[in-house]
Amino acid sequence: MSANTIAVPKRAQMNPQHCWDLASLCPSENQWEKLLKQWEKMIGGYARFKGKLGRSAKTLAACLQFDADISRLADRVARYAFLRESEDQGNSSSVRMKGRAMRLATRTNEASAYLRPEILAISQGKLKKMLKSPLLKQWQLAIERIARYKPHTLDDGREKLLAMQGQMSDAARQVFRQLNDTDLKWGSIKNERGEMIEISHASYSTLLHSSDRSVRQEAFVKYYQQYDAHRNSLAAAYNGSVETDVYYARARNYKNSLEASLFPDNVPVKVYDNLVKSVGRGLPGLYRFYKLRQKLMKLSDIHQYDVYVPILSNLQKTTPWPDAVKLVVESLAPLGDEYCRTLHNGLTKQRWADVYPNQGKQSGAFSAGGFDGYPYILMNYQERVLDHVFTLTHESGHSMHSFFSARSQPYQYHDYVIFVAEVASTFNEQLLLEHLLAKTTDKMERAYLLNHAIDEIRTTLIRQTMFAEFERRTHELVEKGEPLTVDCLRGEYRKLLDTYFGPDFVIDPQVELECLRIPHFYRAFYVYKYATGLSAAIALSQRVLNGGAKELNGYLSFLKGGCSKFPLDLLKDAGVDMSKPAPVDAAMKKFGTMVDELESLMT
Repeated sequence: MSANTIAVPKRAQMNPQHCWDLASLCPSENQWEKLLKQWEKMIGGYARFKGKLGRSAKTLAACLQFDADISRLADRVARYAFLRESEDQGNSSSVRMKGRAMRLATRTNEASAYLRPEILAISQGKLKKMLKSPLLKQWQLAIERIARYKPHTLDDGREKLLAMQGQMSDAARQVFRQLNDTDLKWGSIKNERGEMIEISHASYSTLLHSSDRSVRQEAFVKYYQQYDAHRNSLAAAYNGSVETDVYYARARNYKNSLEASLFPDNVPVKVYDNLVKSVGRGLPGLYRFYKLRQKLMKLSDIHQYDVYVPILSNLQKTTPWPDAVKLVVESLAPLGDEYCRTLHNGLTKQRWADVYPNQGKQSGAFSAGGFDGYPYILMNYQERVLDHVFTLTHESGHSMHSFFSARSQPYQYHDYVIFVAEVASTFNEQLLLEHLLAKTTDKMERAYLLNHAIDEIRTTLIRQTMFAEFERRTHELVEKGEPLTVDCLRGEYRKLLDTYFGPDFVIDPQVELECLRIPHFYRAFYVYKYATGLSAAIALSQRVLNGGAKELNGYLSFLKGGCSKFPLDLLKDAGVDMSKPAPVDAAMKKFGTMVDELESLMT
């Protein structure tokens, strides 16, 4: 590497003030070891309840409380290990910590595997009588949710066998993560200022925002060379992940893996279908945007490496981390003083966030909240990328959702599901957008922000829906007995690329490999929730901004709801009905309206 190359620093070189403070979970590794041993000792406690859950409300309540206590401790221990590993996935000690926690989680699942079958074995009449006891009042909803799983729950022995497969079933995802986040190396290239930049997941995003097309193209080619070189291994890993999904769906008597994934949230398949259909109806507006982008950028043709750079590249802004925090908190003022004060303290004094990239750090960004400890945020912040300011407010939305739910619900109902999580995060993005649009009086800056907002819907609603279609197709293929070879995956993905990018977009062969690098594909049918979440967030943000105390309280109550209701019910109470196509249709209509305004400003 050249002496002038701007290298990604090692973890030990990072300023501690820019790293999260995990002491709220564990003050030290020694304390973590003690908590791990405490968790291990508790596992044997499940034995004293086995075969006795139907005896009395007292016994059932005691078992459920014990299960909650051990789950709470396990979450604290496992989350600390996960965060430590995320800091540097090349650190063997942290990897070992996570592995040890995962093994204990598997043992805990094995030991507790009898709970659901035993509860389901209690006769309906007896369970109804038991639920009248005050001792089970706080567990009534949890028990009713368990009862839903009766058709998909096996006997004690087979449940234990499935539980024993926990760590093994995660192997495909672990292989992908090690390849994608640790082993793949992309080399370095010169940016538009002549600086040598080491290519990483984080810097690749920055390079795609370069105003110099040759920089974008070279980064694109070098980035995908590594995926091409490892295409067979990556395809095998993804095939293994899908095979696992299909296996568990069949083992538990679901019609297919999609229905198995939607069942826990009580989301009907029509929500998935409505999303795909609504987005499909709006695709002509997307094609029109690509043509406008091509025209404004004065390009003879348009490729995927041209779609991330802001159209008004001369308006790119540098936003240092302290300024980003201030901007985000200001934009969230409509949510009230408690929300803003808590978030500001978290991002400054309490060090919730791990801010900058370092070698071995997990790519992307996430929020990791729980019942205990701070709701931590992993970032790979680049101050020259506006998207990263939006990423900060996005992850802050998750963290504040965790903060409010943990303080408003008992442990068993605090952990909100992903379907609603993506509402809280993209809601924050909508408030930041509106704040920035309201502040500007410059025509070109408004156009710049509109372009960003269009790209947000394009990447979060439309692109994630394309991903959702891909996941459905790949799982259907495996369910029909078709292995997911490299050629199969490339072929299926190419069909979707042609549909979603339109006839005038150049699809480079490398883009067909994009399906091999998407981490969320290892959590089946996860990505559609980004799309439904943004659609709900657009509707709810407008309700709060244009409403009064009632609308605000409705939204804050939603944040405090945890999983005390099913997600569609929580959203309906807050003011949006996601069982109907209207919210997605409205979001796609907004997309078209913004394209119209951008075109009028720029032509």
